[in-house]
Amino acid sequence: MHVALPRTRRSAGRLIGPLVGTLAAALALTGTLATTGAAGPASASSTSTAADPTAVAGYRNVGYFVQWGVYGRAFKAKQLETSGVADDLTHLNYAFGNIHHESLTCFEANKAQGEGPNGSDGAGDAWADYGMSYAAGDSVSGEADTWDQPLAGSFNQLKQLKAKHPDLKVLLSLGGWTWSKNFSLAAATPESRQKFVSSCIDLYIKGNLPVIDGRGGDGAAAGVFDGFDIDWEWPGSPNGNAGNHVDPEHDKENFRLLLAEFRSQLDALGDGYELSAFLPANPEDIDAGGWNDPRNFESLDFGNIQGYDLWGAWDPTMTGHQGNLYPDPADPRPDGKRFSVDESVNAYLDAGISPAQLGLGMATYGRGWQGATSADPWGPATAAAPGTYEAGNEDYDKLKTRGTDHYDADVGAAWRYDGDQWWSYDNVSTIEQKAAYAISKGLGGGMWWELSGDREGELVGTFADAVRSSGSGG
Repeated sequence: MHVALPRTRRSAGRLIGPLVGTLAAALALTGTLATTGAAGPASASSTSTAADPTAVAGYRNVGYFVQWGVYGRAFKAKQLETSGVADDLTHLNYAFGNIHHESLTCFEANKAQGEGPNGSDGAGDAWADYGMSYAAGDSVSGEADTWDQPLAGSFNQLKQLKAKHPDLKVLLSLGGWTWSKNFSLAAATPESRQKFVSSCIDLYIKGNLPVIDGRGGDGAAAGVFDGFDIDWEWPGSPNGNAGNHVDPEHDKENFRLLLAEFRSQLDALGDGYELSAFLPANPEDIDAGGWNDPRNFESLDFGNIQGYDLWGAWDPTMTGHQGNLYPDPADPRPDGKRFSVDESVNAYLDAGISPAQLGLGMATYGRGWQGATSADPWGPATAAAPGTYEAGNEDYDKLKTRGTDHYDADVGAAWRYDGDQWWSYDNVSTIEQKAAYAISKGLGGGMWWELSGDREGELVGTFADAVRSSGSGG
């Protein structure tokens, strides 16, 4: 789960219809559509060999597919195919891979996540990754897994999805909120960096999976992954999960060197392997990790800025926006505690990062409160609202018809209120506005955390249609 601040469809087969009217309206709010500087994604540098994705009008549309979604959420890769969402994606990030607490390497295991600061030690879900058998009705290919095939689970389903969508890039995302504990140790020395990166490439790119419950083996997962997404939350910062190893003095430089090691080893494999990163929005975290250092983007093909979790029911007493595009003049919080997507984007642009290497992160869920007495944001509340999987958090699919919808175009924010519960979320209107904003800024695309909250791709498809209709990418 992505958490940083302040401390986590339409029907298939549709035609790509023009959104000229709605896009034009949104552009009126964000500024004139750039005719220069709005180019599609570029490779990270002259040393990067990754190809530029062009599947959605030259823009990236990146979606996270979470490992645990196949359980309680019953969200499997086939849903991306039957809903048509796969047609709207350029990249799929599989979340997450863990770092072993002793060997400081990538690994696979079947060990449940525990509680407390050591709960992530040795944790993994090889069963979901490549052990679980799929019946024909759940399989992307429509064929049932056999008992003796070396690769099953989500890895095999993603391989089948790529066969149907050969332009789709699938990246293995490392870390996340829960599994970032050991990044600092793995990045600490030249030897540890080389060992860590080599282990990740051997496991996920070369596909040499350990044999667990009869699945796996040398080369079993070859061809599934096209690179890595680095989700280190957060180098040099005290704002990560409890128990994370943090070296405030050295993490910033070691993070840069770790990215360079990934770039070097991926390039040694040949053309086409990509490297991305999940980028923080909080200025404190940006500075602590040197995230907006242009040298990092000599290694990265692109990065996606967290445009959500800007506020939430970790403070149960006051409602507010979790993904507002612009600052809200009504926000009563003190300086340094008020955030907006635009300010976060500008923190990277002002540091000299090419806009084409940046993606705008958007959420397929809302954050909510109960006991809210006002329909306006920043009103009093009493507690986190009940959620299906987590208090204060609910999927877009479950929120979109709840209560009364509100949209503030000046702030670029939407919310729903039913007289008691108040939910901040993104809807079609804010996504159209954010797409227009991304285009006007010359950004390289968008990103979604995470795909199971928008099962029919209403939001994901809205963004894809908007960039297609702009004709500005590539």
